[in-house]
Amino acid sequence: MEDIFYMLWRGLAIGILVSAPMGPVGMLCIQRTLNKGRKSGLYTGFGAAVSDLFYCILTGFGLSFIEGFLERNQDIIQLIGSAVLIGFGLYIFRQNPSHKLKKAPDAATSHKTDFISGFLFTFSNPLILFLIVGLFARFNFLMPEIRFYHYIIGFIFILGGAALWWYLVTLFVDKVRAHFNLRSLWLINRIIGSIIFIFAAVGIATSIINMAR
Repeated sequence: MEDIFYMLWRGLAIGILVSAPMGPVGMLCIQRTLNKGRKSGLYTGFGAAVSDLFYCILTGFGLSFIEGFLERNQDIIQLIGSAVLIGFGLYIFRQNPSHKLKKAPDAATSHKTDFISGFLFTFSNPLILFLIVGLFARFNFLMPEIRFYHYIIGFIFILGGAALWWYLVTLFVDKVRAHFNLRSLWLINRIIGSIIFIFAAVGIATSIINMAR
């Protein structure tokens, strides 16, 4: 039960943090929520969530081949992963996502098209692998004592965390659509960047303390 809870909250955290940066797919999701309704934005976000899950599984299987190396160098890997996250956090903090916003096409699209385009927008950015590797290392998601079915639970909650993020984003945008200001996206990125930075800083401090013992 302890291992299940271990994977549960880490999966949720990874799913939310990997989806949270307001890049092109975030802009697309918000555009569609504002222009075509919440369902359109939600399907776009769900497509992005599935793409995130694909990259997480790919990363997990790739790292599983070097499980012994990971076990021997866990603190160093967490230190490096946290450093990568600091870079992402600073990058996100400084981004103004409203500059990426383009006028959405007026033509109506099906929810299937929304889903596929959300998936492809995210899938076309393989750089997300670096963020996922950093998050996996920071949260010690790959542990030799964790069983295979625990990883299945972890990946399910990664998908759940990503889907939860897009659910909340579209809910918020839909509720405040009359007062929505694109400049607020800049503030969102500042908050997200700060959260990632704090997680990374704690990871670096923990790794240094463990290595010093």
